[in-house]
Amino acid sequence: MTYDTEEHIPQQTRLTATGPIECDVSGFNLLNSSLFNKGSAFTLEERAAFDLTGLLPPVVNTLKEQAERAYKQLHFFKTGLAKSDFCTSMRVQNKVLYYKLVRDHIKELLPIVYTPTEGDAIIAYSSRFRKPEGCFLDINDPDGIQDRLHPFGKDKDIDYIVISDSEGILGIGDQGVGGVRICVAKASLMTLCGGLHPGRVLSAVLDVGTNNKKLLEDELYMGNRFPRVRGEAYDAFVEKVMTTLHNMYPHAVIHFEDFGVTTARPVLERYKKRYACFNDDIQGTGAVAMASMTAALQVTNRKLADVQVVIFGAGSAGLGIADQIVNHMVSHGADRDEARTHIHCVDRHGLILDDMGPVSSDAQMLYADRAADWHGVDATNLVEIVAKIHPTVLIGCSTQAGAFTENVIKTMYKYNRRPIIFPLSNPTRLCEVHPKDALEWTDYNALIATGSPFPPVNGHVISENNNCVAFPGIGLGAVLARVKSISDKMISAAVDELAALSPAVRDHRGGLLPDLETIDETSARIATAVIIQALKEGLVTVEKEDSPSGGKVRVPRDFNKCLAWVKSQMWRPQYRPLVKVEHVNAIHTHQY
Repeated sequence: MTYDTEEHIPQQTRLTATGPIECDVSGFNLLNSSLFNKGSAFTLEERAAFDLTGLLPPVVNTLKEQAERAYKQLHFFKTGLAKSDFCTSMRVQNKVLYYKLVRDHIKELLPIVYTPTEGDAIIAYSSRFRKPEGCFLDINDPDGIQDRLHPFGKDKDIDYIVISDSEGILGIGDQGVGGVRICVAKASLMTLCGGLHPGRVLSAVLDVGTNNKKLLEDELYMGNRFPRVRGEAYDAFVEKVMTTLHNMYPHAVIHFEDFGVTTARPVLERYKKRYACFNDDIQGTGAVAMASMTAALQVTNRKLADVQVVIFGAGSAGLGIADQIVNHMVSHGADRDEARTHIHCVDRHGLILDDMGPVSSDAQMLYADRAADWHGVDATNLVEIVAKIHPTVLIGCSTQAGAFTENVIKTMYKYNRRPIIFPLSNPTRLCEVHPKDALEWTDYNALIATGSPFPPVNGHVISENNNCVAFPGIGLGAVLARVKSISDKMISAAVDELAALSPAVRDHRGGLLPDLETIDETSARIATAVIIQALKEGLVTVEKEDSPSGGKVRVPRDFNKCLAWVKSQMWRPQYRPLVKVEHVNAIHTHQY
């Protein structure tokens, strides 16, 4: 982690959520440290101790008062992008206040600090550049990776790393170096929703060039101006990045974000057994969709073993959902090959059939239907596909707005009186069907979850299949347990716990996923489920570490006791007393 003016790096072996904080910066340097700064909330004693008395107005505010002032200031801005800029500015000035503001208004502000507004900010990254956040890893400097990471801390300073090669950003494609912002946004969600300390997460972009012609022709573009590097050179660079990250931060969980269609899956497969790593677009998206589907099946008293699923859009997200459905079925006793026969994937060539090898990837071909079964049926027509398969679940990951037409939905409804429909493409303008239309076309019998936020429809809550209800809990559990790797069964445990929290199970008009207002509890429970499963698989290493009170760390095996342990270590946006210490050298041990 970095401070804005210094290289003073807090080091700790475990998350700490309470107690005083040792600090050796003062005056302007303290006000310029986003992690230590309290602004007008510094107490009179702290102002005297840290040479702040003449730098602040005399009134001492509470964090609540500061957040209320910031919320009023936020509404001076009329566009989402302007509000995003305000929030970004606050994040680089005072992280506690930033997370307090967003947490207090999470439903309103999540679309501002994440999708869809973040997509617009990423597109305009170079032209609107102000202050850098994150780490920039350049393929032209493979031998300088360690030097580039050095300012962010030593081996025990980082718990979680979000990296992207920026090729598949938020449905808007290749954004080159601007993809650093999606890494910063996802790292922020690990704090906001998962309780990781904001100074112990690292965001890194892999600048391997870009195929975005508009960026290459933009004189203000700040990244490498050459076509995206592929093949052996790309693989060698990623290998060097991964080995360096692991060597420097051996306990950190690595989160892959928005890699391209051709790189996301191979990168995950290459490293998921070597390191504790996770691809949010594949596994996170799959986990949330699987949890929504599990809840919907529970509401309608149907069995997972009986489902037929059509996935419209067979890229990283669509195949990630397919994989998670299969993994979940296998975790619950199914044969893997048999489980795959329940999944039917559609891409730009139509339904993937077993004679389409030349135009389909190996990952897609795992879900290929038998071409012999489709003679006389137009397998490029979604209505005919639905009419033949009679799907229980229809999932959209295509970014084709309106692809789920009235004819498609009514055909599904003809064979399935409680259809499960997930138009997951985002931003909002790209969703496959509007929830209001899908409900009306099914006489309000459909169970719906979307990829972007939508208001309730006639009392029916529309859950947003936002990955932030899943990946922060998975990441938190992996961090606290210091897992060797993140297994399929750990993801499956997260799915079951998330589904168990569904309001729809108690009221069919409720959302399929828990409300964002309860995200702290949701993430803590998911983390607990992940840890307990990791214990069963022998993947936990934290018990080899010394506890702060002496002896070795012991992770509770009982769910409720483990849940209490998890909650005790979650960071929350609150000011803690600062204790003045003398600066000795550039690297310090601060319990923050």
